[in-house]
Amino acid sequence: MDIQFTGAAREVTGSCHIVRANGKTVMLDCGMFQGKRSESREKNLRLPLPPTEIDAIVLSHAHIDHAGRLPLLVREGYRGSIWCTSATRDLCAIMLADSAYIQEKDAVFLAKRRKEVAAPLYTTADAVRAIELMVGVGYKRWMDIVPGIRAQFWDAGHILGSASVVLEVTENGTTKRLVFSGDVGRDGLAIIRDPEPPTGGADAVIMESTYGTRDHVSVDGARAQLAEVVRQTAARGGRLLVPAFALGRTQELVYDLHSLVREGAIPSMPIFIDSPLAIHATTVFAQHPEVFDRTEDLVQQVQKLFEFPLVKYTRDVQESKAIMQTPGPMIIIAASGMVESGRILHHLLNHASDPSTTILIVGFQAEHTLGRRIVDRSAVIKVFGEEVPLRARVEILNGYSAHADRTGLVSWLQQVTDGGPAGSARAAGTKPPVFLVHGEPEVQDAFVQTLGAHGFAATCPEPMSTHSV
Repeated sequence: MDIQFTGAAREVTGSCHIVRANGKTVMLDCGMFQGKRSESREKNLRLPLPPTEIDAIVLSHAHIDHAGRLPLLVREGYRGSIWCTSATRDLCAIMLADSAYIQEKDAVFLAKRRKEVAAPLYTTADAVRAIELMVGVGYKRWMDIVPGIRAQFWDAGHILGSASVVLEVTENGTTKRLVFSGDVGRDGLAIIRDPEPPTGGADAVIMESTYGTRDHVSVDGARAQLAEVVRQTAARGGRLLVPAFALGRTQELVYDLHSLVREGAIPSMPIFIDSPLAIHATTVFAQHPEVFDRTEDLVQQVQKLFEFPLVKYTRDVQESKAIMQTPGPMIIIAASGMVESGRILHHLLNHASDPSTTILIVGFQAEHTLGRRIVDRSAVIKVFGEEVPLRARVEILNGYSAHADRTGLVSWLQQVTDGGPAGSARAAGTKPPVFLVHGEPEVQDAFVQTLGAHGFAATCPEPMSTHSV
């Protein structure tokens, strides 16, 4: 079995790994690269192999950095199945359509404003065709995806429908198990269940490493910090602007704000969800209560988790514009999570220079994104080509990350590899090789040392490199 690392290798975005065995080719994820516009576009257009050579695709979850190039594959000729969970399929239906819409709008913008000719990476029609190829399957059910290779999903606890993937490859009479972590979530996240590491052992592990050098504030601690930021902003009469991923993070924030309102822990103030994509994603969440964590108090007590008197969902542009003119303290949650597009840009253009405003960062911000420049507290940020003084207060809550931290990743890996003999590596009493992906180089290098202290031989594959297992 050969594994080629063609995306999220020595970087965070663009998750894509290719497994070749038995003369078949299986792709794990096909995500979009994010960052500098020109560089990311070039990388996104450069597919790692002709789509007609791919026999099957297994998708871990619906985030764009894992699923975002699937319509491009379909446009270029892929016609096989895309295996995922049912919730992932439903979320991709809105996420990929939104991504296609952004591609189309960007192409129009570049043509009109900059006189550049740049076709969209793919169209809405391509996104629809990709959804038609998706096969939704439940957790822990084996799927025979190609002859000699079967797959199984385990709940990754990252977002709704997210999965870690087990591939069992039978070749020349020998069966080996490859475990792909996808993005590993955290214990105690709102709404969704805790991660469940695959059991049964592994002959090799592909594991994300986003937060391999830090431990998060507890989930309860993050919720308390959120309440404090809301109270302080309200006392200044300002706006709390939250650039949040439309999928996952927005729903967690609405859930926690709902809890805080019920407890009387924050003052009464309007909460605007100003993102059509986030609104659609919230609707999909409400349609999948079968994957909610039934041990949580609010899940037990409230039938409609995402609806309460203070929250308002602004669907059309006129409603969004009206928020700009509305006085008084308020909370505005808007996409995108890395502040690269969406209505959050309009709010920043109008209010980032206001000292009464708070910008609350609740997720990872990749290099070269506007979100990273806000985290770095640049004196001036550029929004829609205009230079805006950054006078707003910037608060960062790392506790809201949906990724496991250093301790969580080590624990997850130990549980996966201690699950019993699976193949030659485990039978010999040694730990399987671990390939680190989805992380910045300096983080990965440090995490290799951490894993080494726990007896794991971890490596960080270079882009396009191939490793045999």
